Amino acid sequence: MAMYEFLCEGCGHRDDLIRKMDDPAITNCPHCQQLLFQKQVSAPRFQLSGSGWYETDFKNTKAPASPEKKETKKND
Repeated sequence: MAMYEFLCEGCGHRDDLIRKMDDPAITNCPHCQQLLFQKQVSAPRFQLSGSGWYETDFKNTKAPASPEKKETKKND
């Protein structure tokens, strides 16, 4: 599911709604009931919820260990 931004061209009401791709289109504005409620073109937004996501469970937040210095011997 994704979050979409909607705008009523009649009254100017804005709303963010979570919708499935196959959900029927919403055309009635929940504020004024006019048939001018349009989905806007905006940057996609989503929410990682639950477990199993890289950001919530697997991302390593520790700094990497500094590499060890190797001693080299010169052959004379």
